[in-house]
Amino acid sequence: MFDPTAMIMADRATKEHVLSARPGARTRPERPARPRRHAMRRLTATVLRRLADRVEPRATCVPAAS
Repeated sequence: MFDPTAMIMADRATKEHVLSARPGARTRPERPARPRRHAMRRLTATVLRRLADRVEPRATCVPAAS
């Protein structure tokens, strides 16, 4: 089915994509880091690692006696 609105939207999206490689293209400002989010990820990883060690402890490598 022919839809002129879709053609216009596709044309604009294509132009925006092609022109984004130019030196004067618009850019988005970089978001500042969120320290609380990083702390929460670190805490979650630590808790999951401890839980995994309780379920299945890591094997320790012991050198063979000669």
